[in-house]
Amino acid sequence: MENLDHGVNVAIIGAGWAGLAAAVALAQANIRVSVFEAARQMGGRARSVEIEGMALDNGQHVLIGAYSETLRLMQTVGADPKQLLARLPLAIEYPGKFSLRVPRRPAPLHLAEALLTASGLSWGERIAAVRFIKAMRSKAYRIPIDMPVAALLAQHRQTGALARYLWEPLCVSALNTPASSASAQTFLNVVRDGLDGACEASDFLIPRADLGKLFPEPAAAFVRANAGTVKLGTAVRTLDKTELGFVLDADPQPYSHAILAVGPHQIDTLLDRFEKLAPLRQSVAALAYEPIYTCYLQYPRDVSMPRPMTGFDGGSIQWLFDRGRLNGTAGLLAAVISARGAHQGSSQDLLANAIHRELSIFLPGLPAPLWSRVIAEKRATFSCRPGLVRPANQTGVEHLYLAGDYTASDYPATLESAVRSGTLAARLVLQS
Repeated sequence: MENLDHGVNVAIIGAGWAGLAAAVALAQANIRVSVFEAARQMGGRARSVEIEGMALDNGQHVLIGAYSETLRLMQTVGADPKQLLARLPLAIEYPGKFSLRVPRRPAPLHLAEALLTASGLSWGERIAAVRFIKAMRSKAYRIPIDMPVAALLAQHRQTGALARYLWEPLCVSALNTPASSASAQTFLNVVRDGLDGACEASDFLIPRADLGKLFPEPAAAFVRANAGTVKLGTAVRTLDKTELGFVLDADPQPYSHAILAVGPHQIDTLLDRFEKLAPLRQSVAALAYEPIYTCYLQYPRDVSMPRPMTGFDGGSIQWLFDRGRLNGTAGLLAAVISARGAHQGSSQDLLANAIHRELSIFLPGLPAPLWSRVIAEKRATFSCRPGLVRPANQTGVEHLYLAGDYTASDYPATLESAVRSGTLAARLVLQS
C-alpha cells in the first residue's frame, strides 16, 4: 500500500489509548506513523501487568455502552467487542441497602422505570430522582455556572439514600473525583449520554480479557500491518522543530507532524523548546490528580460472588468484581477504591488486610486469601473540578498536537475521552 505522496509522516509519542487511537486513524488514511513508547508495554494508565504469572490490569476498568468511538475502533482493529466485553444492563447493587436495575425498555422509559422501581429508596426519593432528570433534560443538561456535584444534588433535593447509593457512586466512578469537589457539568454530560441516552448506552461493558487484548495489542498490529511502526522501550526526551520538520532524540529522521500522547504530567519537558507554548505548559502543570487503587485477592477456586459486580458502602472500597464470573479466573476478586482518601496512607499489606475484613462481612466464612496485590495508579486521572479549563488538541505550533484524556472534552478522564482525543488529533493532521 502506497502512502500519501505529500511527504507526510507522523511521530506519535506515547502508546496509550489516545496515541494508539491516533495511530489507527492515520494508518487507516494511509499515512505513515511511528509510535514511540518509553515503557515495555502499551496502554499507558490502562494497561496489562503480570501478577503471579497472570496477565491482569493495573485497574478494573469498566466501559459503558455510550463509548461509541472506543467500540468502533475496537472493531476496526479486529477486537470484537461482543467477545471481549461482557455486556450487562446497568445494575447498581448495595446488598441489603439499595438496588437499581435498568430494564430493556425504549428510552426514556427505561430510566424512569429504573428510578421508580429502585429498592432502598422512599417514594419521595424516587419521585425526586425522576424530577431531577426531567429538570436536567429540559435544560439540555447544561447549567449556567459549574459547581460541585454535591451542590447540584442539594439544589435538586437529591439527598439521603438517593445521593449516597446512586448519584455519588456514579460520580466517583465516572469522574474519579468525590462529589464534594467534582464538576457538576461534566457529571451531567455523563448522565446525559450514559444514563439518559438510548437504553443500551447505559450498559456496563466489563472486560473479559486483559486490557492489552482489548485494544492496545490489536491496534499496534493494525498499525504495523499498514506500514507503520510501534517502538516499545524507546523514550523520547527532547522534541524540537527545524526547517526539516520535528526532530526527536530517539530517531534521526524528521517528521512532518507530531502528536504528544503522553500523560499530562510527562509533557512539560517535551515542550520546553517551544517558548510560545509557555502558557500551555503552565496550564497543564496546574492540573491536580486523583488515584485509583485496585486490590486483587486470590481465594480458593470455590469462592465466588452472587453477581459479577457489586457496590460497597461504609468501608474503604467502592466496587468489587468477581473475575471468575467475568473471565474464568476462579476465586479472584478485584476491589476498587477510586479517588483520594485515607487508604493512600496505608501500606499494601495493611490495605489488603482491611479489604479482606470488609469482604468477610459480605461473604461470611470467607477464607484467608492465597495472595493479594495492591496496584496503586497514583495519577490515574486528572481531578475533574468545576470550571476546569482543559487544553485543546491544537497547540499553537503548526502541525504539533496533543492527545489524551485530559484535553478539552465533554467527558472526564475515561478510555472513551482518550480515544476520542486521539482520533481528533488524527483528524487535525489530515485536515492540515
